[in-house]
Amino acid sequence: MRLPLMALLAKGPAHGYELKTELEKLFGAAYPQPNIGQIYVTLARLEKSGLIRGEDVTQSGRPNKRIYELTDAGREAVSAWFEEPSSEPRVRDEFFMKLALAPATGMADQVSLINRQRRHYLNLMRAMSRLAAGEDRDNRIAQLLIEGATLHLQADLDWLERCQEELE
Repeated sequence: MRLPLMALLAKGPAHGYELKTELEKLFGAAYPQPNIGQIYVTLARLEKSGLIRGEDVTQSGRPNKRIYELTDAGREAVSAWFEEPSSEPRVRDEFFMKLALAPATGMADQVSLINRQRRHYLNLMRAMSRLAAGEDRDNRIAQLLIEGATLHLQADLDWLERCQEELE
């Protein structure tokens, strides 16, 4: 959450609720809605670490709000984040851990695990299809996010088939 918030602040100063709204608007319903409490905790940590600075702004008839902006160190951190490739291969997959450990424990059947996971992925794919056809259908960023998630789910389904073939 910290680097996406900092990236939004690269556009200019904002307060926490504006950042939350901007994330929701950008990614639509396909992305888990950020918790405002988490955003303010993250902003406080970023400020403490010197990556952003905050200033209280007085509002008439309302509580003061804190406006945040990037520091030079924050701008460097965001720039470095954009330069780094994202994520390594998923070799610490929780499902695969269950699948590998099931025979040793005797507590789960591998084929049952695969079938349960397959049903879960298919349900997620249906949910992605509903999102794609929903209120965010004109939001190109949200549609790309949904398409990427759907392609990952299809790859996961293909991999489950491979696991089942190998284990039978």
